[in-house]
Amino acid sequence: MKASKTPQALSRRAALRKGLAVAGGAALLPSGLGALLWARPETARAAAPTIDLLKDKPGLRLLGDRPLNAETPAHLLNDFVTPASKLFVRNNGVPPVNTDPGNWMLEITGEACERPQRFSIDELKARFEVVTRHLVLECGGNGRSEFRPRVSGNQWTTGAVGCPLWTGVRLADVLKAVVAPNAVYVGYESADTHLSGDPKKQPISRGIPIEKALEDDCLLAFEMNGAPIPDVHGAPLRLIAPGYPGSASGKWLTTLLIRDRIHDGAKMTGSSYRVPCEPVAPGTKVPDEAMCIIEAMPVKSLITAPRSGLSLEAGEPLSLSGHAWSGAGAITEVALSTDFGASWQTARLGAAENRFGWQRFEHTVTLPGPGYYEIWARATDEAGATQPMLVPGWNPKGYLNNAAHRIAVQVLA
Repeated sequence: MKASKTPQALSRRAALRKGLAVAGGAALLPSGLGALLWARPETARAAAPTIDLLKDKPGLRLLGDRPLNAETPAHLLNDFVTPASKLFVRNNGVPPVNTDPGNWMLEITGEACERPQRFSIDELKARFEVVTRHLVLECGGNGRSEFRPRVSGNQWTTGAVGCPLWTGVRLADVLKAVVAPNAVYVGYESADTHLSGDPKKQPISRGIPIEKALEDDCLLAFEMNGAPIPDVHGAPLRLIAPGYPGSASGKWLTTLLIRDRIHDGAKMTGSSYRVPCEPVAPGTKVPDEAMCIIEAMPVKSLITAPRSGLSLEAGEPLSLSGHAWSGAGAITEVALSTDFGASWQTARLGAAENRFGWQRFEHTVTLPGPGYYEIWARATDEAGATQPMLVPGWNPKGYLNNAAHRIAVQVLA
């Protein structure tokens, strides 16, 4: 029989939910509603030891403390290189306590591993070229709160994304000497533990196809923004698989499994990080066998300045900026609308630092007169994909929402 929660636990959960409702409850409404556009979510805190991990992240919005998950309001993501203090947190289990890089070992094994290997972090640095890449990391459930009917899971709005500098060695360089011809997938195992405390259970053990693993952009990273990776972001070693959902970029990395089949670790099967193989009507119950693994993330953009809810004088120019990215390649255009999509203006678009880095856009508009306006952003990538205006492709887990982002502006009389 499932154990019932104690009154203290229920009270604590209720207090947490109440705090979130006050701080950011309006942000759980669809993006097209003024209530969301004017929402200004601030940090919501609960009395839990794990929340100490957010002490260096002022302004993040807490979604849950067990496991710890927190998102970044869009206006805090204006930096081209996302600082650690502004990078979202996505956990599935309990982070490890001992993350001493001097004692950390990475094991490479599996059915399709010809020569199992073990590396310390110092050995990785000494044996392979160390590189730095500017790479987007985005949770597959970013934007989940906008799906209707509502789906379960962390109710991310727009802030489960960032683009720090990652330093490490190419995963391909490490794998090439050990991969057998029958390799299909590379799975990972990590040092975090299951919320239940059961040592036989893993909180998450996902992976990527071997073709993806052998791309130059996938890293075994040990630094973020020129410093050791913070504990909350996977210190001392993590996988970075850019262009794929963030769950493919395992934190606290201990093992790489070279598989002769699609990896079947925790959150690789069933409906986890999968969407219906064919489009379904909203609310449809989809059997597991009709779900397909998420790979490349869709084209997306985010207005990061100004903050939604700005008021300005009539005739005052409004400077806009933000970022755009895609798991399918470079962004070719970002367009902005001030009249609910009736017309579009092309923004100035900067180049990416490297493949899978986001691109900055900028534009200046002058709104025609007093009243309420929304600024919409819509990106197009080199594969020809363009963001939809509405939440696309309802799915049972609320993944891959790339609807056009929008902010609210009030022009004063």
